[in-house]
Amino acid sequence: QVQLVESGGGLVQPGGSLRLSCASSASIFSINRMGWYRQAPGKQRELVATITSGGSTNYADSVKGRFTISRDNAKNTVYLQMNSLKPEDTAVYYCNALWMVSVYWGQGTQVTVSS
Repeated sequence: QVQLVESGGGLVQPGGSLRLSCASSASIFSINRMGWYRQAPGKQRELVATITSGGSTNYADSVKGRFTISRDNAKNTVYLQMNSLKPEDTAVYYCNALWMVSVYWGQGTQVTVSS
């Protein structure tokens, strides 16, 4: 069983930055892949970025060059650094972990980009 707790969301102006954190109850060294997804009102949940246990990363086209996913194995935490934020980035952001054959989700953290 893996518990994920997100933090770092909030209200930010367009062009601003936020860093999301996802703390895992299990050692992320053993987790196959961790990632961030988001869901805007009235839309389906979509992938934002993933990082594997080997450090390989993958990003949605809409965030490439603006967002960076990283991991700190010692802290069992995955981060999402979000720069040059746009109003269309407004959503609830969820942390995700693929461990063995199971998928785990955090409770989500709200990110609102508005002036």
